[in-house]
Amino acid sequence: MPFTLTRHTADIRVGMFTIKEKWEIAETVYPTMNKPAVIPANIIPGPGFFSRLCETDWENVLQYNDLYRVLSFPWQISMHNDWALRQDFLLATMGKSGTALSSTVRAVNGKDIFCEPGVIAEHCYINATNGPIYIASGAEIMEGAMLRGPLFLGPGTVVKMGTSIYGATSIGPQCLLGGEIKNSVIFGYSNKAHEGYLGDAVIGEWCNLGAGTSCSNIRNSASPVKVWMMDRKLSIEAGLKCGLLMADYSRCSINSSFNTGTVVGVCANIFKPGSLLPKFIPSFSWGPTPEVRYTLEKAITDIDSWMKFKGKSITNEQVTSLHHIFSLNEKV
Repeated sequence: MPFTLTRHTADIRVGMFTIKEKWEIAETVYPTMNKPAVIPANIIPGPGFFSRLCETDWENVLQYNDLYRVLSFPWQISMHNDWALRQDFLLATMGKSGTALSSTVRAVNGKDIFCEPGVIAEHCYINATNGPIYIASGAEIMEGAMLRGPLFLGPGTVVKMGTSIYGATSIGPQCLLGGEIKNSVIFGYSNKAHEGYLGDAVIGEWCNLGAGTSCSNIRNSASPVKVWMMDRKLSIEAGLKCGLLMADYSRCSINSSFNTGTVVGVCANIFKPGSLLPKFIPSFSWGPTPEVRYTLEKAITDIDSWMKFKGKSITNEQVTSLHHIFSLNEKV
């Protein structure tokens, strides 16, 4: 939670792919795997995990805990992202050759930079010294952007001029990026298009962060960050670093400031510039306080309008899901 309000755990992106996609790719690369009938959706596997499954059974492979990670809490999506990116890069590039970057690109450690056909990149900096970088087809990196690995840019994603992206960061399809981003995961179809800082954060699909939006990822006291678990109704320590955890369809206005470990539910419309926002913002919140709710019909209309920016439309399945989430009526 809150990301599983709108998706199965297996559809969570960590590294380059969702957990389900990792298994789909592995089935073609490792066709002799001893795959069990039921796979725990929160196991994040790497190539070594799949390779071992070709030699032994599931229970024996689980003894090699260096070959996989376990996803139990939402902040672990970004926490495990460095490891997952490196593993997925090996899986995705196995037996493949990428396309060459333009001569105007300043590339460092180019052997660990993989570009699919159709990447647009000119007069930018791409440094894979600290980890591999995979750029999917249709992604565009504008002039002056600075990228460091490990990093994944999904298909159709645009990195605007002067953007700074540090590892370990994963960006899904058709996102628009600006400002400064570090060790974060954006599932897809979301915008962080302007100046502002996003660190140790997880952003769902169809989110929009207004210009100047920033999140804190470490407390002034350097003490552990506590995160409100909406399903358990209690706070849990998430380690020394944890940024914004924002579920699908949520949006915030310009100059929004998010505290460390802030959890935002599904389809919240947030506007309260100039001061720190509450650390838990329930689904369908409207404005600065959770007491006021987004009207369901307007929320669905607004989501569909945002989707049209990227050539999509809301589906009946998504509408049904939103009706269910609205009826849950989460409380702080």
